[in-house]
Amino acid sequence: MKYPGQLSYGANNKVIALNEFEAAKIYEDDTRSDIGSEAEKMKFANAVNSLVVKFLRLDIDKVNNSDMLVMERLYPIDFRSMEVEKREVIFSVFEDELIQLHKAGFVHRDLKRPSNISGETFDNIFLTDKGIRLIDVGISALRKQVGDPLFKKFVEKEIEELNLFKVYFLSR
Repeated sequence: MKYPGQLSYGANNKVIALNEFEAAKIYEDDTRSDIGSEAEKMKFANAVNSLVVKFLRLDIDKVNNSDMLVMERLYPIDFRSMEVEKREVIFSVFEDELIQLHKAGFVHRDLKRPSNISGETFDNIFLTDKGIRLIDVGISALRKQVGDPLFKKFVEKEIEELNLFKVYFLSR
């Protein structure tokens, strides 16, 4: 089903524009535990810094009878229009903020798309007028939920993806 104001879609959800300032991830099936988990992970990350898109509320799309995770609406810009020196500074801030999240116990786990999933390689990383922002925390993990061994493994993988993103972001 195509929604009015649809911005994007992923493997399990669509994202729609609600207004100039808000977007919503739509949960069409009975995914209450998924929506609640994603909301909690967003709130956790938002309390650490502003790298992850800001959680606003859970709501219901009454017209389509769907659950919605409402978040701030981001407006990505093409990083290739920015000088490489500026991108180096922006990347450095991004890296610092990601490490802050790791130290606090949050790992995004989806910086780089697996090759068997459609979409751009780094389409969960947006450059905005306020710097780099992360979207889609659906598969992210909190250390307190997964324990230290898994969390450490997830962070190591994410650091590998961060290094790949650095090459992509600075060399294009």
